[in-house]
Amino acid sequence: MPLAGPPSPPPAAGTGKPIILHLGDPIVHDLEFYSRLQSQFEFINPPLSDLHRATFIKHLRERTWGDFSAIMRPFWNTGGEMGRWDGEIIDLLPESVKVYASAGAGYDWVDTHALAKHGILYCNARGASTEAVADTALWHIISVFRNMTISHLSARSLNPKSFNEAHFDLPLISRNPRNHNLGIIGLGDIGFAIAKKVYIAFGMKILYNDIERKPLSQELEVNAQFYPNLEEMLGQSDCVVIATPFSGQTLITASLLEKFKPGSRLVNIARGSLIDETALADALDRGHLSAAGLDVHAHEPHVNERLAKNRRVELTSHTGGGALETWIKFEKLAMENVERVLTGREALTGVNGQLIKRDENDAELVNGHSNHDEAPNSGKTGPSSAAHVNGDHQPGSNHPEPYGARQHSNGVNGDTGVSIAQQMDGSMHRQAGIMSGV
Repeated sequence: MPLAGPPSPPPAAGTGKPIILHLGDPIVHDLEFYSRLQSQFEFINPPLSDLHRATFIKHLRERTWGDFSAIMRPFWNTGGEMGRWDGEIIDLLPESVKVYASAGAGYDWVDTHALAKHGILYCNARGASTEAVADTALWHIISVFRNMTISHLSARSLNPKSFNEAHFDLPLISRNPRNHNLGIIGLGDIGFAIAKKVYIAFGMKILYNDIERKPLSQELEVNAQFYPNLEEMLGQSDCVVIATPFSGQTLITASLLEKFKPGSRLVNIARGSLIDETALADALDRGHLSAAGLDVHAHEPHVNERLAKNRRVELTSHTGGGALETWIKFEKLAMENVERVLTGREALTGVNGQLIKRDENDAELVNGHSNHDEAPNSGKTGPSSAAHVNGDHQPGSNHPEPYGARQHSNGVNGDTGVSIAQQMDGSMHRQAGIMSGV
């Protein structure tokens, strides 16, 4: 709980500059860029004590910060003290707000449909953490093939017997990743970054499942094989990496775990809620899966006790994107998106632009999905022509982001598509420009 700071400052008066509500810690890195923004806009940066939900809502009701034009949250660790951005908060925002630009790539904590109904473009920071998350995936892939958790726990035990057991026994059950099949669920920014790294470094064979096949040039870069059927890919994969966002639906269920190749491995660097952790623990206990690597957990900051006690499970503390380079990019993207929108230009990483009715000629709000990987969704224009091909997620298309079902086509951090459940039960229905049921 942060210490109570000074009261929130009153809104700027008489400057004529648009106001930006800056949530969370101040800019630390690109101070030159920030200084330029300060010459164009007025910034209000409330203390963290004003951001706890009840207090934050009170300030919005009382219009403490005036008619601000943008919301900027440049650092993930702070600025989210109010919790989920739902109608209770969004309905209180002044009509002047045009954009909310935040650190972080996932946005399961914000109702982007509700923002769109108020004409507010939400911008995430996709791409900023790609390198760091992909590197973390490599760590987990190595660990699950080579049983590194057992090795490092044995060394840290200071017990010679335990050390020797690891030293002599692990080589009998450990494998090199080379020439094994790596199945990737969601070949977006992060999924493809993982594919490139393991293909070059480990010589693994790349299989992938997505809502659509990627361009041939992209497949050839990593010699990837497309599997339109997820269950078929799982049955062929020696290790499966989840690189897809969570939007409300568990992906790896007990029944789907049965489709995994016996003795295979599972790595999750996406969202913890994508996995039924009890079912995963059961699959590990009976030996159907040989190992798992988890950077994300269903009930963070709490870790599943059964998985934590299992020496075949590599665990990290949702630090996949936790690198200084990621923080620097988070800050810059937040500032760039705010500046671009407030000066009449296209946002770099808009999420819900096609849900916003910009003028009388725009279509009504539709329920579809957005591309968070191939091209920016600026909020300035309607879906590209490619977006209307059977409602599919096409390269370069701009679809509105769905709020509810779990999709993928992605890269963990924001790409979307048709839910896996729909693919498996055959209930995927398409309309021109609309992906129903997602």
